[in-house]
Amino acid sequence: MSSQPSSRIAVVIASTGRPTELERWVDHVKRQTFPPTRLVYAVVRSTDLPDWKKISDQVTVVDCGPGLPIQRNAALEAVVEACDIIAYFDDDFIPSSFCMEGIDALFRLYPDVVAANGTLLADGINSSGISYEEAAELVARHDSLPRAQPTVLRELAGLYGCNMVYRVSAIGRERFDEQLPLYAWQEDIDFAARVGRSGRIVKTNAFHGVHQGVKGARLPGVRLGYSQVVNPIYLARKGTLSPREATKLVLKNILMNHARCLFPEPWIDRPGRCKGNWLAVLDILRGRDHPKNILNLTR
Repeated sequence: MSSQPSSRIAVVIASTGRPTELERWVDHVKRQTFPPTRLVYAVVRSTDLPDWKKISDQVTVVDCGPGLPIQRNAALEAVVEACDIIAYFDDDFIPSSFCMEGIDALFRLYPDVVAANGTLLADGINSSGISYEEAAELVARHDSLPRAQPTVLRELAGLYGCNMVYRVSAIGRERFDEQLPLYAWQEDIDFAARVGRSGRIVKTNAFHGVHQGVKGARLPGVRLGYSQVVNPIYLARKGTLSPREATKLVLKNILMNHARCLFPEPWIDRPGRCKGNWLAVLDILRGRDHPKNILNLTR
C-alpha cells in the first residue's frame, strides 16, 4: 500500500427484494484488503433487508422511495460530505478482495479520472445468470493470481451500473435523473455522461468482480420494452446520449426482441418487451412519450 493518505470510500447498494444478496455484502466488505469507510444500503421497505442479526452494525441503511435513481440519490446525500469516492455496485455483484484497494490506487494515480468501470470476470445479465457459488469461485481464482499495476484500459462515454465508481468532488450538484423511474434503464449512462464533463470516464483493471445477473425483482417485460425505446430518446434530447447512439440502441433492442419473440429465452419476457416497444413507438408518434409512462403500464 502507498504511504499517501488513503481515500474514504463509500460502497452503495441500492436494492429491492433481495435480502440474501444484501446479507452477502457484509462478507464482501469484511474480506477487503482495504475496508471502505461506509457500506450503505438504500432500500424501500424493511423486507428488502436481511435479518438485522446477520448484518453488521457498520451498515448504514437509507430508507427512501422506490426507483433506482431515487435510491442512489438518497444514498449519495447520506455520504457525499463524508467520503472522497462513491462506489455503486449492484446487489448481485461479487467483488474481488482487492477491489477497494484498487479503487483507492486508481484515483490517486490518475487525478484526471472522475469515474470508472472495473473489469468483469463474468457477467450473467445476458444469460440465465451465474450462481453465487460459481461467481465466488471465479473471484477466488482471480484473487490467487499476481496483481497487475492499476491502469486505464480505455476511455468510455458512459458507465455500466453494476460496478461504477465516482470521485465525489466531480459529482458536484449532479444527481441521478428521477424522471427515469423504477429500474430506470440507462440512468447509469446518463449520470456518468454528466459527471464526465469534468474529467475522464474510463475502464480500468484496478478492480474486478463478477456480476451474477440475478433475475428476481427486475422490471417486467412490457415496462422494460417501453423503456428500451423511450429512455434513449429522452437522453438524446437531454444531450447525454448522441442521436446516433440512441438510434442504434433503440433499433438493436427492437430487432432483438422481435427476432427472438417466437423462441424466447426462458428468463426473458420477449413478448412483453415487444409489446412495450410498440406502445413506445405509438406514444412517440403521438408526441406523448416520457419515461414515467411505464408507471401506468400493466405487467
